[in-house]
Amino acid sequence: MNFNRQHKDRIFCMIFGYEKYKGNLLDLYNALNETNYTNLDDLEITTMENAVYMSMKNDVSCIIANNMALFEQQSTWNPNMPLRGFMYFSDLFNKYVSKYHFRLYDDKFIKIPTPQYYVLYNGSRKVPDKQILKLSDAFVAPPKDGIFEWTATVLNINPGYNEKLLSACKPLKEYAILIETKSTGRNMMIKMLLSKKLLKSVLIVMF
Repeated sequence: MNFNRQHKDRIFCMIFGYEKYKGNLLDLYNALNETNYTNLDDLEITTMENAVYMSMKNDVSCIIANNMALFEQQSTWNPNMPLRGFMYFSDLFNKYVSKYHFRLYDDKFIKIPTPQYYVLYNGSRKVPDKQILKLSDAFVAPPKDGIFEWTATVLNINPGYNEKLLSACKPLKEYAILIETKSTGRNMMIKMLLSKKLLKSVLIVMF
């Protein structure tokens, strides 16, 4: 079975990015923030369409509880994740400002959601459970005061990593198990998926 990078991206976005599976995204947010929101109406999916600096469709974003969260799945290591996230959030905030007709040049102080940027990594490179990548590391001439910063929080979801997180979010654990079997034959994989009672929608996307 040709289970390549595009399969990983497509499945991730299907599980967490579709409106009809909104509950999965809420579960992911709760697991990462140690919250227990249950009302799906509190969550608004804000994923940008056709972001030109994203090489694959592997991102899902939302607003909930005054937080604007971006979740990106990555199967290859990329040191430019903070820059990509920074550019993505620029578009998200531009969309947010336009939606609520905020006037940036008025004297009224505009409050915006707090950004959260998580990268869920399931590639072959050995990385720790959690790693904070800083945009300032890319600055040619870092500011002396170090006052400006943007970060990407990279979480390893490969087997043996972040088990507490995976246990707290069943859809993410199911996705991680699925990716773990990428080299398994088609028939064996179907049996494995059914035996572990993974999302039926995953089977629909794959087969």
